Amino acid sequence: MLFDIEHKPSSALAAIDDGGGQLTYGELLALRSELASHLPERELVFCLCENRVASLAGFVALYDCKDVCLLLNAAIDRGLLDKLYETYHPSYFWMPESKSTDFGFEIVCAYKGYVLCRTGEKAPMMHPELSLLMTTSGTTGSPKLVRHKYGNVENNARNVAKAFGWTPEDRGIIDLPMQYTMGLNVICSHLQAGATVLLVAVSLMNPKYWQFIKEHQGTNFTGVPFSYEILNRLRFQKMDLPYLTTMAEGGGKLSDTLFAAFANYAQEKGKRFFATFGTTETTARLAFLAPEQATSHIGSIGKAIPEGKLYLVDEHGAEINQPGMEGELIYEGPNVTMGYATCIEDLTQGDEFCGVYHTGDIAKKDADGCFYIVGRMKRFLKLFGLRVSLDQSERIISEHFGIECACTGDDTKMKIYITKEDLKDEVKKLISEKTGLISTSFEVNCIDAIPRFDSGKINYKQLN
Repeated sequence: MLFDIEHKPSSALAAIDDGGGQLTYGELLALRSELASHLPERELVFCLCENRVASLAGFVALYDCKDVCLLLNAAIDRGLLDKLYETYHPSYFWMPESKSTDFGFEIVCAYKGYVLCRTGEKAPMMHPELSLLMTTSGTTGSPKLVRHKYGNVENNARNVAKAFGWTPEDRGIIDLPMQYTMGLNVICSHLQAGATVLLVAVSLMNPKYWQFIKEHQGTNFTGVPFSYEILNRLRFQKMDLPYLTTMAEGGGKLSDTLFAAFANYAQEKGKRFFATFGTTETTARLAFLAPEQATSHIGSIGKAIPEGKLYLVDEHGAEINQPGMEGELIYEGPNVTMGYATCIEDLTQGDEFCGVYHTGDIAKKDADGCFYIVGRMKRFLKLFGLRVSLDQSERIISEHFGIECACTGDDTKMKIYITKEDLKDEVKKLISEKTGLISTSFEVNCIDAIPRFDSGKINYKQLN
């Protein structure tokens, strides 16, 4: 079974959530058998995810049953979910029981507050190696998905567990969403090690968060840059957390000031601080900075994970070996996925990446062989650790209001340009609702006209 679960002690706890749920490795095995009796292999299942044990258990069991899951936020906007449904026609849903009445599907199995529902759709044709689907920009409901193949999740879980040194005694704190590639990887790497996952639904600002991880002796924390900004405001360094041994950061670039502060804190307190880097296309993690280098290599993502290879290429595709020179970051490894899907027919496609992924990130390498991200080539932002498509955001606004708009910005704020002053507040409200991000993540500006090239394409350089 996935992560060698059948070899783990059946009574050992695989997961605990802050809603009172618990899950043993033995229960994971039992659910796999239960679900296998209710649906055939190679069904397409939309998993509406929450940080709850049933959500985790369903994904693991369905994956092991050779069904293909698309992981989505259970709180996804219904209009965006309907669009994905109309595009891919899933044959089953794994969802919270409380949401099942909204759909009217036939319930075929119930488990710890979740249900397996049959939609009545016929399973689409899918490539035999297709194992998992994840959104490239789940915050905006883009139909563009990343196609994983068998071995991606397993290899990345094994190599990350090895890089971090996870053991069955570890208790990994998971407050990142499990449908988010890094959140899923933290879960999978801990299950690979036979450790216990602590699933947290409440925010870092909630006292119940800290009460829960203290009660269950959380050992490992993984956060995005915004998580560390909150920790800094909470004066985390003064908290009494004797069981916490490891802190990891990923999902975006942490400021050098915060990077140094937490690296120094970890060194002083005898803890470990890992900076990591990855993408959905590489099953979450592709690089990490060894904790003993954290204070001397501020801002670095380190080197490739075990079994992986990192290098830079120039604009002509030639490899760059000279330290300090910038180029596109390229990764090779067994965790590189198959490619993308934008329609149901794409689910039959084979491996387009062939183990090599061009990240679209501009980076440089120092004399020690450690890499540093400089910028991004593609039109995505990472707001609070979540990747948001600028192009998809433009389409949402344009389609809803029937207006021209342009979106730019950086990883601190999206800047939206429109030509109708009276719609500024409504545009901000819409995009905040559609992405699930707070309204202060967006700045709406009214201009006379959207600047364009002769070709008709938007001139983003003029806007910036």
